Amino acid sequence: MLETIPGLLLRAADRDPDGIWLRSDDGQLTFAGAAGEVARVAERLAGAGVKRGDLVVLTARGTPPYLLCWLALTSMGAVAIATNPKSTAAELEGLIGQVRPRLVVTDAEIDDLTEGWEQGRSGSVVYDVVPDDLATLIPTSGTTGRSKLVMQSHRAYAWAGEGFPYWMELDSSDRMMTTLPLFHVNAPAYSVMGSLACGAGLVLMPSFSATGFLDAARRHGATEFNAIGAMLEILMRQPERPNDAETDLRLCYTGPSPTRDWQEAFEERFGLRVVCGYAMSETPYGLVWQRGTRPFGTLGTPRQHPRLGLVNEARVVDANGHDVPVSRTGELMLRNPVVMQGYWEMPEQTAETIVDGWLRTGDLVTPNADGTFTFVSRLKEVLRRRGENLSPAEVEEAIAAHPDVLEAAVVGVPSELSEEDIKAYVVAEAGRELDFAELRKWTGQRISAFKVPRFWQALDALPRTPTARVAKHRLPEPHGDQEWDSES
Repeated sequence: MLETIPGLLLRAADRDPDGIWLRSDDGQLTFAGAAGEVARVAERLAGAGVKRGDLVVLTARGTPPYLLCWLALTSMGAVAIATNPKSTAAELEGLIGQVRPRLVVTDAEIDDLTEGWEQGRSGSVVYDVVPDDLATLIPTSGTTGRSKLVMQSHRAYAWAGEGFPYWMELDSSDRMMTTLPLFHVNAPAYSVMGSLACGAGLVLMPSFSATGFLDAARRHGATEFNAIGAMLEILMRQPERPNDAETDLRLCYTGPSPTRDWQEAFEERFGLRVVCGYAMSETPYGLVWQRGTRPFGTLGTPRQHPRLGLVNEARVVDANGHDVPVSRTGELMLRNPVVMQGYWEMPEQTAETIVDGWLRTGDLVTPNADGTFTFVSRLKEVLRRRGENLSPAEVEEAIAAHPDVLEAAVVGVPSELSEEDIKAYVVAEAGRELDFAELRKWTGQRISAFKVPRFWQALDALPRTPTARVAKHRLPEPHGDQEWDSES
């Protein structure tokens, strides 16, 4: 039972029953107390009619009650479907209609299921699960229609838990803090399962707050945290304080990799070391910087298992499926035993994504001579203009280098010609004014002419997802009254 979610939980409870595992601003639990609470919640779920193999949707806030419920569901053999609690009613109805769950757990139900959770009372339940059992369905996007739901096994989460402390050099003296959502893969697979696997503490915060992040880390004695999206950039843009480095934090995991100069400046300011990597809901075994290495600007090399050795392969292919040579760009492919079982009830999409055992990641990377890989862009984000392919990320980086610019988002917009035109949505630094004619000239001095946006529009802020990524689908409609057309 080791390669299962309850296997890691029970082993942690046996190894250090009285050690404090779960910490939050609302209370704390020992390893044994958490195991007992999970069993008690499982009993209550069983009393509500949930049994092995049933699908259960939960609006997973980043709080101990929801984490305990997620652990209880997976441990009793049910399938947890954690979704964004900020989903609209239509989005939640769409998910429920798609999966037809046995039960939906929202805030009202979670209070009844986990009442008194911080007391660590015991319960009894038979954990009848095996490594290949389905543990979770991970929604890949909020939608009122059919969402791709990643089918992940107990083995995937257990392997992620065993691997993460090894890749990051963590042990039982650490306290791993997560502000990432429980409805994605990172927090449950790496922070939750990783802390159980190595006996570290887990600090669970409900959300990311740039102004309160360091204070939370100090309050709970956190030594490591995971960041995705723009979290590190948002922290870096906070006003500097003399005590920025006065925390117990020593490690941060993030991806994709920032530039070396930026990363070293971040590390110096906050007094910690950043380790970079890459993974996705479809497999927690992607790429990572190997222990003792610092391949700046890259995603590292394939993650391997600390106990089982070489389990993961990576290759980069062109549009025809042929391997590309070093320094050429292509799609990253991964093959390992914890690639998803497929997309729920979507056999055609599954067959398009898993080809001969290889997972098509949909990400463009460049293989390097030292065996590492450098991220370029999402395959679907590649834009085609005037017969040439371009990466929005490259254009965004060029625009954001201007001193008047805080950040930018670049997208393709309809063109009266074939293919697409390029539009930049730009947020100005505080107290600065944007001169788009001058900004266009600046950008053109840094990237090829065909990559320079034709259309420009100023925004007060870029819309973001719960994980702080830019939500480009929520940008204003193209060609509105507020845009500047450089060719008009």
